[in-house]
Amino acid sequence: MLPTRRKFLKQLGAGAGVVVFGSVFDRHAFAATAGLRRSTPEAEGVSSAAIQAFLDAAAQTKNEFQSIMIVRHGKVIAEGWWKPYAAEFPHTMYSMSKSFTSTAVGLAVAEGKLTVEDKVTSFFPHDLPAQINDNLAALQVKHLLTMSTGHEKEPTGTMIAQENWVRAFLASPITRAPGSLFVYNSAATYMCSAIVQQVTGQKVIDYLAPKLFKPLAVEGMTWETCPRGINTGGWGLSIQTEGLAKLGQLYLQKGKWNGKEIIPASWVEEATSKHIQQPDPATPKIPHEDNDWLQGYGYQFWRCRHNAFRGDGAFGQFTVVMPEQDAVIAITSESSDMQGVLNLVWDHLLPAMKDAPLPADDAAQKQLGERMAGLALPLPTGALTSPMTAALSGKAIHLDTNSLGLEKATFTFEKNIVLSVFQSAQDSYAITNGLGAWEHGETALPGTPPRLIMGGAPPSGTRFKVAACGTWKDPQTYEMVWRYYETPHHDTVTCHFDADKVSITFQSSISHGKDKRPVLKGQIAS
Repeated sequence: MLPTRRKFLKQLGAGAGVVVFGSVFDRHAFAATAGLRRSTPEAEGVSSAAIQAFLDAAAQTKNEFQSIMIVRHGKVIAEGWWKPYAAEFPHTMYSMSKSFTSTAVGLAVAEGKLTVEDKVTSFFPHDLPAQINDNLAALQVKHLLTMSTGHEKEPTGTMIAQENWVRAFLASPITRAPGSLFVYNSAATYMCSAIVQQVTGQKVIDYLAPKLFKPLAVEGMTWETCPRGINTGGWGLSIQTEGLAKLGQLYLQKGKWNGKEIIPASWVEEATSKHIQQPDPATPKIPHEDNDWLQGYGYQFWRCRHNAFRGDGAFGQFTVVMPEQDAVIAITSESSDMQGVLNLVWDHLLPAMKDAPLPADDAAQKQLGERMAGLALPLPTGALTSPMTAALSGKAIHLDTNSLGLEKATFTFEKNIVLSVFQSAQDSYAITNGLGAWEHGETALPGTPPRLIMGGAPPSGTRFKVAACGTWKDPQTYEMVWRYYETPHHDTVTCHFDADKVSITFQSSISHGKDKRPVLKGQIAS
């Protein structure tokens, strides 16, 4: 079986849309000040109708797109966010974080602080196991970067259960010679982050701030840390979609930005070249030549079909760089079929990129602009009221003992909103649900938001942005959708009322029907 991220993910499972074209880009201050120029599709050799066809095809799939930015010849030709997502909000990147960690390693190499041939053990003399076998002794930085550490089993799950992740990684069994086998390995990327911090004295995010983020005019990013204050490296970065596009454009330009070298061109070439081949799965579902996960791996970048390369993260966070077409495509999404997302790019956007500008088409550009400005994820459907609302509104619901520590809930029904409040012995958690519209707020309700990996999780009580909407599925069932729009994920919370009995069920968008949170059962106070 191919030891890929799919297996790793399975094991760990323990605003209005905006478009900016040419002369109208001033309507969106965030985009206008972010440093990438805007143009029209046709001016850069792409048909507006082809982008519409891409959107049409995407709408017919089960992939949930949350944002897209298409850059051609260094100019943004189309961009949009599916409401309630918006340009200014950072977004959880999952493993797309790895390409930024690789960039930090490259910058440290350029400064002479390390080389990719350095032995990993040399950086952490106080965290080494009592016995160092030949494979651990041979492990080099380049093996971390290429996920060819010699592990036969992904060590991340074991590592994040410890307080000292470096020590846990170094103690994990390396049974094969480094460089001999590709095994998807987020723990290896964490070690790259730890090495950068060891040689620079700074977290990766702080090291990158003046060297990468400031020149690219990227702000507002955050990065999760391990218990010892090291950025998680292989995941945990949150950044806006435009930050993804800029990273891709920087690599497309061989490390130069506004004429200044940010990353050495030699590192760009080395990082994005094929260093190791992923093994074919025992039971392939698609031919090797059609699989974008079997085209070779670089330094935390994947090679793609069509001589492209990419960084990507779980559920479809993408920076796709297409050198032959002089294009970059940044996507955020929640998808269970990441290959399907890439197929849409290859089937619709790739063939649309022509060598010369196309005749101006004001009508098509206007239609596309209006389409993208109106992008929105579907609101929950159902009735806006129920015969039960008058009797239920504001009544205390006493909850049975549960693992979330929640003791009481109330639902207050007003003209355009429903205020849901959950209470524990220490805190109160309110989420306001719109009726027929998203209502924006924040919450620290235990168990929210859904996340794939607990390593580096923010502490309990951290507040997360949420857009909420609720409807009545039937006269006794009130359902709320809570979209955590700085992540790819959402919750569906179903409240069923039967006389004075109440049950509240949580279902996250990534739990596949097996949400670990309890069903809250309770009784309406008389």
